[in-house]
Amino acid sequence: MNPHLAFYLIGAFVVIVVNVFAFAFFWADKRAAELGERRISESTLLMLAAIGGAPGAIAGQQYWRHKTRKEPFRSMLFAIAAFQGVALLWILLVR
Repeated sequence: MNPHLAFYLIGAFVVIVVNVFAFAFFWADKRAAELGERRISESTLLMLAAIGGAPGAIAGQQYWRHKTRKEPFRSMLFAIAAFQGVALLWILLVR
């Protein structure tokens, strides 16, 4: 197997796992809020988005209707997603 292909496959797997975790963490925080239990911190949710889970975080936010109006959390999440989108375009177009 080509070493570059292996690198990309491992990277894609990691990004998928991080996005699944981000989606699940939004569900877990929503459930904890409904049950009055200990919550997942906003910094943890944003960190998951920042390490590559922005699509999963936004999908979880919208699907579970959780933290959709809370500022500045909402703006920070969309800023992370925008930065990652620009970075991805730069990688794909400049490379």
